[in-house]
Amino acid sequence: MELLEFMTVLLMIFGLFMLLAGVFTAYFGSGKSRIIGVVLLVIGLIVGVLWAVMCIDSVAVIDVNLSKVIWDAFLYILAGLIGALAAVGVFLLAIMKS
Repeated sequence: MELLEFMTVLLMIFGLFMLLAGVFTAYFGSGKSRIIGVVLLVIGLIVGVLWAVMCIDSVAVIDVNLSKVIWDAFLYILAGLIGALAAVGVFLLAIMKS
């Protein structure tokens, strides 16, 4: 179950950062950069839809086990960092190539 939670958070953060990077690049960019911004925006939307489809079947369960809560928080932070860094890396790679 932890792998599913990890992938869910990773996809959510990656999609969100790709959306933000796409909006930023499409708005402030010019020429080729603007097109890249639209592509990043579309990638963010696709990943966001995939994330939403993954979350439709999941059910939130409240657990008061402190060690589980701490472990889940660690996994969420790790997944968030990996997703954010991956999205920033794709953003920088796209901008540097334009």
